[in-house]
Amino acid sequence: MKDGVNGVALGVFIFFFLAVTVIGFMAARWRKAENEASLDEWGLGGRSFGTWVTWFLLGGDLYTAYTFVAVPAAIYAAGAAGFFAVPYTILVYPLIFTFLPRLWSVSHKHGYVTTSDFVRGRFGSKGLSLAVAVTGILATMPYIALQLVGIQAVLDVMGVGGESNNWFVKDLPLLIAFAVLAAYTYSSGLRAPALIAFVKDGLIYLVIAVAIIYIPIKLGGFDAIFSAAQHKFAGPPGGKPTGAIAPGESSQWTYATLALGSALALFMYPHSITATLSSRSRNVIRRNTTILPLYSLMLGLLALLGFMAIAAGVKVSNGQLAIPQLFEDMFPDWFAGVAFAAIGIGALVPAAIMSIAAANLFTRNIYKDFLKPDASPAQEAKVSKLVSLVVKVGALVFVLTMDKTVAINFQLLGGIWILQTFPALVGGLFTRWFHRWALLAGWAVGMAYGTLAAYGVASPTQKHFGGSSKEIPGIGEIGYIGLTAFVLNVVVTVVLTVVLRALKAPDGVDETSPADYTADAGDPGVATELPPATAGSAH
Repeated sequence: MKDGVNGVALGVFIFFFLAVTVIGFMAARWRKAENEASLDEWGLGGRSFGTWVTWFLLGGDLYTAYTFVAVPAAIYAAGAAGFFAVPYTILVYPLIFTFLPRLWSVSHKHGYVTTSDFVRGRFGSKGLSLAVAVTGILATMPYIALQLVGIQAVLDVMGVGGESNNWFVKDLPLLIAFAVLAAYTYSSGLRAPALIAFVKDGLIYLVIAVAIIYIPIKLGGFDAIFSAAQHKFAGPPGGKPTGAIAPGESSQWTYATLALGSALALFMYPHSITATLSSRSRNVIRRNTTILPLYSLMLGLLALLGFMAIAAGVKVSNGQLAIPQLFEDMFPDWFAGVAFAAIGIGALVPAAIMSIAAANLFTRNIYKDFLKPDASPAQEAKVSKLVSLVVKVGALVFVLTMDKTVAINFQLLGGIWILQTFPALVGGLFTRWFHRWALLAGWAVGMAYGTLAAYGVASPTQKHFGGSSKEIPGIGEIGYIGLTAFVLNVVVTVVLTVVLRALKAPDGVDETSPADYTADAGDPGVATELPPATAGSAH
């Protein structure tokens, strides 16, 4: 690590940061509608984004700064186990192709802004809707915190504030970045991350294209890189291996269940759904599920940076710094600045969308459902703006007060939790057979088991919540806790549904009809674009 501040890299980083800040504030005037005071406008960008805007927005949403720091960091530390992120992003797209267009249609027809809106409308249950909303907010908070951890990692490597003993000086750059993010999200809503995503993805594609060609040339080719990784993972002579280039037999269940569970969970997150519902037609969603796998190709290349960091001799006390440090060691200072800007901006886009999504859940499914049922659209928008600030402050407190390894493991817990909303959301999109009380009981069992099982996992740095894998009851193999909890959830839901149906337990009122799930823009009751947005420019 170089001594002092890397002035050139910092200068380039600040230039790009200022550029996206200006774009963030200008976004308030992009495709502006006359009636801005509603969640449709502030929280969903007027539901008017076309294919490319949605593609960049979803990509910016799902492939976060944490992805670019943590996936290669996992490979740097343990090898093949970190590659689970690549198959899971391949599995996820055929899966969402089956249900996202249905969710888009029914949400557009009924004006649903969140998944909880749909669950309440489909099952006539405010209790189940509240459970989905609270789970969404809980799972999103540590995810936002991890975006800020990504920014902090970049700032540390550039030598800005990271080594100071004064907490204010140490965290000031992060506080400034946070304040800017909060300000333009508050003023521009979802339009800000939608526009900034173009810059973020452009920078990331550029950095990866350069890194995957330039760094191997400097290190003597991929053969040398894989040999160095193999040598490191083999451990000292006579000692235990520290990792592997390919998963061993003992870790295959863990690898497979983590990939499948993560794939099932990804589009349960509120921010994934917020980006989806902002698009203007079913076809936009269908087209996106076919072109988003381009990001999976990028992720596979990105993961290789973990092996490159080993071959380059990168030594860091915190694995999350491995890739920023690799960039600083291998690139000229000016291009290291571009790479750091890509990671930093890669944190701002998802953090903005996540805070908007969590705020929408609170406003629609807690504030309006339970506190102020007669809230006007303008009041909803105002509450959502304020809550988006509160959510970001909560995430900031998380980052400033907790050990970073704890933040990472809490995000794993978020994945375990959010997966428990799958039966209510995806099940509800295809059938009304599940009983609302059974779904609520299944959710409670999955949440309780998942939380307790994760609590019992220790790691070298902490006694509890030290990981996301544990022995699967009845099989004896180590597997992803989230998937085990999900299976328990489904079993409880199915058994209780059979019992409750036999007992003729009262069903809630379903306000949807079969035709709603295939409705498209232009059909009766489905606006082509929420008027009166100024159409044209960005489709």
